[in-house]
Amino acid sequence: MNNKTIFGYMGKILRVDLSERKTWVEELDEATYRKYVGGVTLGSKYLYEEVSPDVEWSSPKNRLILMTGPLAGTRVPGSGSFCAISKGPMTNMGASTQANGFLGAFLRFSGFDGVIIQGCASDPTYLFIHDDQVEFKDAGYLMGKGTLETEVAIKEELNLGRKLSVVAAGPAGENRVRFAAMVGDGGHVAGHNGLGSVMGSKNLKAIAAHHGTKRPPIKNGEKLTAVSKELLEVAKKGGLYKWGTNNNFPRAVKAGFLPIRNYTTNIIHEKEYEKLLAEYTRNHFEIKSKPCWACGVKHVKHVRVTEGRYQGLEGEEPEFECTNAWGPLIGNSDPGAVVMLSNLTDNLGMDVNESGWTIAWVMECYEKGLLTKKDTDGLEMTWGNVEEVRKMLEKIARREGFGDILAEGVKRASQHVGGETADLAVYTHKGNTPRGHDHRGRWTELLDTCLSDTGTIEAAFPAARPEMFGDDPVENQFSSTEVARSNAAVSGWCQFTDCLGVCKFCIRSTDKTLESLEAITGWQMDLDETMVIGRRAMNLLRAFNIKHGLKRELERPSARYGSVPEDGPIKGKGILPVWDEMVNAFYSRMGWDPKTGKPLPETIKSLGLDDVIKSL
Repeated sequence: MNNKTIFGYMGKILRVDLSERKTWVEELDEATYRKYVGGVTLGSKYLYEEVSPDVEWSSPKNRLILMTGPLAGTRVPGSGSFCAISKGPMTNMGASTQANGFLGAFLRFSGFDGVIIQGCASDPTYLFIHDDQVEFKDAGYLMGKGTLETEVAIKEELNLGRKLSVVAAGPAGENRVRFAAMVGDGGHVAGHNGLGSVMGSKNLKAIAAHHGTKRPPIKNGEKLTAVSKELLEVAKKGGLYKWGTNNNFPRAVKAGFLPIRNYTTNIIHEKEYEKLLAEYTRNHFEIKSKPCWACGVKHVKHVRVTEGRYQGLEGEEPEFECTNAWGPLIGNSDPGAVVMLSNLTDNLGMDVNESGWTIAWVMECYEKGLLTKKDTDGLEMTWGNVEEVRKMLEKIARREGFGDILAEGVKRASQHVGGETADLAVYTHKGNTPRGHDHRGRWTELLDTCLSDTGTIEAAFPAARPEMFGDDPVENQFSSTEVARSNAAVSGWCQFTDCLGVCKFCIRSTDKTLESLEAITGWQMDLDETMVIGRRAMNLLRAFNIKHGLKRELERPSARYGSVPEDGPIKGKGILPVWDEMVNAFYSRMGWDPKTGKPLPETIKSLGLDDVIKSL
């Protein structure tokens, strides 16, 4: 047993075997924590070591890994986050996705830095984690319930109220919808690559963690208090503090990255979006703060619709990507309907991005006569018909009728229907879809999404700029050489921040982020070391994916995703003619074989991952 205090860590990983109803604890030493830190890098280590290529995403042998990090549960703002890692159903390869809220903090308060789940429960089960232990609880009465209803029911059963964080699978996860999400704390979503379906495949309805009495040891509490205040002040300087993520809407319209009617146009008139703006909804709807753990940014809000068809409806205020998915992407301009559809998607337990792309594809096919009412089970899937969208989402979550086809995600659904419809779907050839943007206007994110090893954007987070890491800034966002260079330059930082157990919106300063890590752990890390840690995650996941079937030909956009915009601010900007040279340049900058994308032996060796060389 390791009795040495490791500042910033509980020192224990909880292991759970659902098949055997058995648990045990794995203790880690400081050298392991410093090498992998937490989150995606530590989780990728376990995924690579324990899930072999013959294991399908739905197999009991697959692992569902939830990891926190050294900042989780501290006074750093927004430090309630966790990272979920597994083999996911959208790509049948590696998945990593983050959610904010409280679970990351409460796992630590229960005594653990993470939990690794394997096996499959014989009966519906949820896990109750508290006081250095875990209980297997009957979830039979919860089956069929939405994620929000499940959270309320478990809190009532355990009589813990706000002292409990619950992350659940909804009907979509139970029914193995490929893009099912893990949803907790009233609408915080680990949404990408279908990890809600991994929960469903394990007969695991929910994971609940108690706000217990355990706390991670802090090296320098006084310094941490001061740095946390400075981080908060930096985070509050942008529009996020006042308007939330929907502050991005006007910029998206102007720059051409707002997704409109399934990429059929880049032009939207003000009357089509004026009521979707944050200034409108926050001044007309009833809004109150609903902050995550220790978060003074408070960009998350509870909203009550006060006008229109959905007057009186309450729920979490839709984030920017939710507004995009249920607004311009499907031809809807009613903000109340956006609130309705966003909260419905969360309650059903589905990723809003994949849901939006799937519905938008159906609508375009319906408009062009490629799908009819007979195909859509009698639903009139016209642009902006939000009530029909609501019905179709319910059908998808329960795999009923046409919903069973759509539950496979837009790539597989379009290939199933076939013909001209297949050319209208937005996806990567790996099987996942982009975030809620028109990436034809953000080449950095288009390249990143197609080459990512997580099933979503991996590195090109807008706040990560190449000049932060000693590289030249991007002068032309449509230059293949600049975009490839920029993406390679920043690759590592976002993965590192995903190791920390904190919301990216709250750590806008690299210097202050590293100061907070030093105050907590005593480690004096520079940017070079953080980039190595982040790139360990990238290369572990890439090695995992190559073993599990990744080929270079899968790392490209679908015809519609990579199409040339025909109008609007980015008219004529086509990425496919320069795609191969861009991929070659990125591979080379990352130390990967330009022909295959495999990490070169010297790259793996430089990251301290010598054992991985043999598998490649």
